[in-house]
Amino acid sequence: MRFSRLTTRIAGDGAAAWDIHYRALDRQAQGEDVIILSVGDPDFTTPEPIIDSAVASLRNGATHYADVQGKRRLRELIAQHHREVAGTPATTAENVAVVAGAQCGLYAVAQCLLDAEDEVIVFEPMYVTYEAALQAAGATLVRVPLRAEADFQPRLEDIETAVTSRTRAILVNSPHNPTGQCLTREHWGRLADLCQAHDLWMISDEVYAELIYEGQHICPASLPNMAERTAVISSLSKSHAMTGWRIGWVNGPEALIQHVSNLALCMLYGSPDFIQDAACTALEYPPQELRTMRETYQQRRDVVCQALAGTENLEVLRPSAGMFMMIDIRRTGLSAQAFADQLLNEQNVSLLSGEAFGPSAAGFVRLSLTVEADRLREACRRIKAHAQACSETDSITQGIL
Repeated sequence: MRFSRLTTRIAGDGAAAWDIHYRALDRQAQGEDVIILSVGDPDFTTPEPIIDSAVASLRNGATHYADVQGKRRLRELIAQHHREVAGTPATTAENVAVVAGAQCGLYAVAQCLLDAEDEVIVFEPMYVTYEAALQAAGATLVRVPLRAEADFQPRLEDIETAVTSRTRAILVNSPHNPTGQCLTREHWGRLADLCQAHDLWMISDEVYAELIYEGQHICPASLPNMAERTAVISSLSKSHAMTGWRIGWVNGPEALIQHVSNLALCMLYGSPDFIQDAACTALEYPPQELRTMRETYQQRRDVVCQALAGTENLEVLRPSAGMFMMIDIRRTGLSAQAFADQLLNEQNVSLLSGEAFGPSAAGFVRLSLTVEADRLREACRRIKAHAQACSETDSITQGIL
């Protein structure tokens, strides 16, 4: 039987990137002492007031169809959140559509903005599902490499060179997954100028905006003349440890939000009402745990930096935000995928190969800060042991040759 062409556009390397993670989960389920650092799923429990709100909502009968765009109270709270955190004073409930997580938001925005043969400029390395989400709309990704020697910060002249007559949008993720880097105000200003000069959309993935350790979050919609051409995608998944709740949103011009709502009508028919009630509680009464989680991620980052400092053939890129760290393993002589595969097989630690995020991250592995500090120290001990074994093997091989 025949399948649609869409099936080829949503498969490929991005879908296969998680294979090592699934292997690690299988081994852990069989009782092996596996430390899983290959996925960005917080190890914190969703704060209790949010859970209580969902339970109370369920018991009060919130089990029916909900407003497809999102219940107005939640949209008002999201708009308020953007005004306070992102500095977008004109944001209202009409600028918000509630969706099933940021991933759903990106898919919806791509479907509503992009046509076949449109080009979207994306910084690479990039989150592994970007390719499928954009290609599902028929668009073509134009990758702008971020260079390891520049700490994966973009060169704006590379972006300007990438613009063609077919360019429709620029997709930016800051704070960035996988590197944990943030764009500067200068970066954003130049990108805004570029969007206005070439009549481009800015798609801004801001799911890690509340997990910044050093510096300040900048939302492009807050810049002059950018609100009408910016789609902001965010969620409660990372900031509130709510990955499994699947609650996120798109913030943008009213016309775009109407199109996203039309798509939600035929695809989602609204997010569950009791989950929206829990999201209202999360935004209206931010729990103390949010600050604790952010500080804990920062402390874990420092633990990894300290534990791997001075390792002869490893180098850690220190992130300023998020829940991930990139480790340069090029001096081991292995590819990132080979290093990660051998590390899992021999040391029972799962990391994600940098190549999963694009060729610019070749020679790096991504570590998730999603286990407690002592467990991270043990993982680092195993990573160092593996790196040392790689060096010894390489030395023996060179001696033989």
